[in-house]
Amino acid sequence: QVQLVESGGGLVPPVGSLRLACVASRRTFSPYALGWFRQAPGKERVFVAAIDLSASRTYYADSLKGRFTISRDSSKNSVYLQMNSLKPEDTAVYYCAAAMASGLLTTPTLYDYWGQGTQVTVSS
Repeated sequence: QVQLVESGGGLVPPVGSLRLACVASRRTFSPYALGWFRQAPGKERVFVAAIDLSASRTYYADSLKGRFTISRDSSKNSVYLQMNSLKPEDTAVYYCAAAMASGLLTTPTLYDYWGQGTQVTVSS
């Protein structure tokens, strides 16, 4: 079993930045992909970004391209989400997830492991 632990959330004013981190508890962990999703109150969980570890390709929700960047540090067993120019509509709980097999990376059901989530609130 693998645990994913997110950190870095918090309260940030509009146009501010945050960097989320997600660490996997097991060193010998080789997922096919790592992703970030978010869920706003009363809404479904939606895709934010993902990284295909075999091809080192990154994928983003169209509406977030240019503002969010996903990256990975294999030496630290970690994945990051750099969020810039934050807007109030970015307010949500952000979840890290790991997929062990290939598939449509934008689909939550592909992912086998999930973190507990970290709250991001964008407000003045």
